[in-house]
Amino acid sequence: MSRTDTFSQGCDEVAEAPTRQDPYDLFIIGGGINGCGIARDAAGRGMSVALAEMNDLASATSSASTKLFHGGLRYLEYFEINLVRHALEERETLLKAMPHISWPMRFVLPYHKEMRFEGGTPTSRILNIVMPWTRGRRPAWLIRLGLFLYDNLGGRKILPGAKTISLNGTAEGAPLQPQYQKAFEYSDCWVEDSRLVVLNARDAEERGADIMLRTKVVSAAREGDLWEIVTETASGETQTHHAKMLINAGGPWVGNIIQSKVRVNSTEGVRLVRGSHIVTPRLYDHDKCYFFQGTDGRIIFAIPYETDFTLIGTTDADHEDPDQKPVCTPEEQSYLLNFANTYFKRQLTDADVVWTYSGVRPLYDDGASSAAAATRDYTLKVEAAGGAPILNIFGGKITTYRKLAEDTMDKVAPFFPDMPGHWTAEVPLPGGDFGVSEVDALIAKLQADFGFLDPKWAKRLIRAYGTESWDVLGDAKSREDLGIDFGATLTEAEVRWLMAREYARTADDVLWRRSKLGLRLTPDQAKTLDDWMAAA
Repeated sequence: MSRTDTFSQGCDEVAEAPTRQDPYDLFIIGGGINGCGIARDAAGRGMSVALAEMNDLASATSSASTKLFHGGLRYLEYFEINLVRHALEERETLLKAMPHISWPMRFVLPYHKEMRFEGGTPTSRILNIVMPWTRGRRPAWLIRLGLFLYDNLGGRKILPGAKTISLNGTAEGAPLQPQYQKAFEYSDCWVEDSRLVVLNARDAEERGADIMLRTKVVSAAREGDLWEIVTETASGETQTHHAKMLINAGGPWVGNIIQSKVRVNSTEGVRLVRGSHIVTPRLYDHDKCYFFQGTDGRIIFAIPYETDFTLIGTTDADHEDPDQKPVCTPEEQSYLLNFANTYFKRQLTDADVVWTYSGVRPLYDDGASSAAAATRDYTLKVEAAGGAPILNIFGGKITTYRKLAEDTMDKVAPFFPDMPGHWTAEVPLPGGDFGVSEVDALIAKLQADFGFLDPKWAKRLIRAYGTESWDVLGDAKSREDLGIDFGATLTEAEVRWLMAREYARTADDVLWRRSKLGLRLTPDQAKTLDDWMAAA
């Protein structure tokens, strides 16, 4: 089959709404990481699954994270031990399943004596009682104790442990102000968040799930032992589906779905917390991340990003309306710049910011006094009193998405007694069927097989597609064989692949969710791409 035939067939499969004679076992609302992770897990157990997402995959929270698989070091101060342990256990499990879009990263935590707790954490309250002379400061021994726990809670095998390093005359200390003499270094992991969502959706579909994008759930009502779900596409076409169980993975819209779509009684609530990030030109030469602690007790990260940039974030601010698009406010941008400027020698200004983005975290409303203190753990609630069951998902982190999916299926299991058990741990996602240590060898092989690729281009492809990079490039012998050059190594062949295999329909889908090439293309280039995709 030619590449054009594959492209046309793939587009037809994505565009057409599925039709089934029998009810689905599960109907999932929401195409973020939780919804797609559950769809993959359920489809892999042989269940019939449908997923409806009103926009593109990962179009909200799941493409606006800080891009980390991490245990959440600061959550130890809130005694969120189970949350941290589960997240730490997942880091290496996920690394093995997706070594192309996730990789280990070392984090440098500069120390100074004025580092303070965020007001009101359980740890700070205890320390103020037993050691009142600390006056809310984080002592070095406490940070080292926290890192010891961080190293040992999750059964670490691949990632190196924490250590103390000097910042005098070292690459880690070079970009920092001279008052920072010592730092702690530990391990966590980077992840391409929106690609993670797409790969889970693809794997779910390959295992039999029906993935319906740009398809809004208009209503869902119990009809005896089934749910009757009405959906509407972007073109206005409506369709009715039936399912034995409904999964509400609506993220920021989870509360709205409960109240206005399915109209079930629930005492659970969601707290929307906005996290904003800024991107600047690259601020330092090494490949480690900085973990900065502020005098207000909060923390931010400064992370190497897309080779030539630095990502700085995040903030924590309450966000009232999920339908209000989250944006990085001038106040949040100033906060992040000023925070970073207390550490970096180079003083950043608004002129250094090349891009900002914000996401809304749908946290379980546990009544915490501040957005930063609200739990990052997830809560799963099943409601079955009125007939067909519904499961509502509150909260969660990208690091624990696979575990959340497993726990969801454990909640689903009583309604499907013959359902098989857990299976997803370390099972590769598409393109991830190689070892964590084999990335450099894979990049070298791709460059050898396609001699027209330069090292940066080959690395970008492997980091996006892994072993599927060869399929993206096909039988090309030269750059010209890949068709139109849209800029920044994005070619027609790659765009056709993304449209046929990864549900992309617009330039934004390609430039900001399937990749971050939007940082490199000009507005005119982006419009050319969008026009070409619309015509295609």
